[in-house]
Amino acid sequence: MESILMRSLMFVPGHNERLLSSAAKSRADVLLLDLEDSVQPVSNKQKARDLIKERIANGEFKNRLIFPRVNDRESGELLRDIHQLTIDGVDGFMYPKSQTGEDVYFFSKLLETIEYEKGIPIGSFKIIPLIETAAAALNAQDICKASDRVVAIAFGCEDFITDLGGVHDKEGRSIFTARAMIAMAAKANNVIPIDTVHIKVHDLVDLEKNLILAKELGYEGMLILNPKEIPLAHQYFSPSEQEVFEAKEMIRLSNEAKKEGKGVAVVNGKFIGPPMVISAKKVLNLDAQIKEKNR
Repeated sequence: MESILMRSLMFVPGHNERLLSSAAKSRADVLLLDLEDSVQPVSNKQKARDLIKERIANGEFKNRLIFPRVNDRESGELLRDIHQLTIDGVDGFMYPKSQTGEDVYFFSKLLETIEYEKGIPIGSFKIIPLIETAAAALNAQDICKASDRVVAIAFGCEDFITDLGGVHDKEGRSIFTARAMIAMAAKANNVIPIDTVHIKVHDLVDLEKNLILAKELGYEGMLILNPKEIPLAHQYFSPSEQEVFEAKEMIRLSNEAKKEGKGVAVVNGKFIGPPMVISAKKVLNLDAQIKEKNR
């Protein structure tokens, strides 16, 4: 799992047979098979574990990235979740209510103990911490650094606003600072920043507005509640043909400048320096990943 495509991460209630079948046919990059909030009453949690194991065993989620969202450490359900789902076909886990780096370190060590017990290579299962509180937003850097298993961090805005005692305004002012901080913390530690869910799932105009902002802030993917959101998420978190063309041209001109002993190239009055070349390489790497997936 050296390079992971995470443009869309779709929540799917683990106990809902119909939605599990629908998710298997979706084009989401990652399926977050939920054992937490959407699985109620508590008696349905074992049903969810059993169904997820059954669907994985029958090959329904073959070649899909599977990250079940486990229950939090205070729930009494966490150990059951990971003991039963540390299996082939599961790539890692979304860890909710991640408050501090120590919290994620604890979860990582729990996974290590189970991997050791089952004879699974240590570090096999990755972690996506979910940032849902004011404390977690302030501790995002430590959360990213807590374990080598952390491949991405995701923002959960609804719980964050509740914890903050704020108001979820239409313009997104109340979540902007946390949104920016989480993206920066992720990028500072070479993990993937995943933007919050868009709660107005049928308002695709508003979704597009949020995707534009998310991309500007440096996000690389988004939490998804409904399959109809996936095409737009993929559109905005994938390079356009024009971006790919410009990236190739930028690298070509940069290489020419180097051959001529120049540090930078100038194209149409614009300097092409090392930061732009790094960005261009990222665009081409992402484009190659997407083409590989779509083969």
